[in-house]
Amino acid sequence: MKLASFDLNLLVALDALLAEESVSRAAERLRIGQPAMSATLTRLRSVLGDPVLVRVGRAMERTVFAESLREPLAEILHDVELLLNSGTAFDPATSRRSFTIAASDYVTLMLLRPLIERLSTIAPEVSLRVIPGDAGMLENVRRGLIDLAIYPAELLPMNLPFRTEKLFTEDFVCVTAAANPDVGEELTVEQLSTLPYLAAAQGALASLADQRLDEAQIPRNTTMTAQSFVLAPFLLPGTRMYTIIQRRLAALLMDDARFRTLQPPIPIAAVHELLIWSPRRTADAGHDWLRAQLHNNAELLT
Repeated sequence: MKLASFDLNLLVALDALLAEESVSRAAERLRIGQPAMSATLTRLRSVLGDPVLVRVGRAMERTVFAESLREPLAEILHDVELLLNSGTAFDPATSRRSFTIAASDYVTLMLLRPLIERLSTIAPEVSLRVIPGDAGMLENVRRGLIDLAIYPAELLPMNLPFRTEKLFTEDFVCVTAAANPDVGEELTVEQLSTLPYLAAAQGALASLADQRLDEAQIPRNTTMTAQSFVLAPFLLPGTRMYTIIQRRLAALLMDDARFRTLQPPIPIAAVHELLIWSPRRTADAGHDWLRAQLHNNAELLT
């Protein structure tokens, strides 16, 4: 197949279809009618010689061939977007760009949720896609599949081949149920080891508090592990467990009578959340704007 004879607009539609695995959702994503998207899928099937999406039960699923196209197609479209945006002005009031950010649920709640609230006013057509940080995060930043990652510096390897900026610093507190009969006005070092412990993590993003306790050689009586920093405290009421979470997250619980926040009995070093992005985005005005918005929100954190 010769490039000159191929309608490159089909690649954008193909990306949406592969991501959504649904003609109707892909149509909504591209803001076109469902009949038009159905016709586009028919054209893609003819051009590619593959069904692309097949019905399995009540849902549609990607074919093996279509699955193999996902990452290289995303990279191609990313490079085209960089080319088109390089050196051009960015107007948030009219832009319809979508940015992908890798972040923990804690960062999403504390930093990105307020940004979404502001976007409705300053950039009504700009959208954010938030995905969790995982083992493939840095590779996806390098390949341009992720616009930005927000990740603790303490969990990153040295000498990253990326641009980074410090976003904000966070420390930790202990939280338990207000009615926990085993906990008084403060926790002791011994209680850190003996009380039932609720560990908090998010996929590959383990709690840095646990790392600090390991370094201090303090064992824990881990009763449960929650794959969410934000969810963890809400599992405490009615139990004798305690957990260790970010201080700003715990502050959101201060008006909830079900919880009690206590200072850790040993120092737990603060962590530094970084913005991470590919140097290839240096000339991207939209990317500069997004980073500025995140810095503005970080400065508002108390």
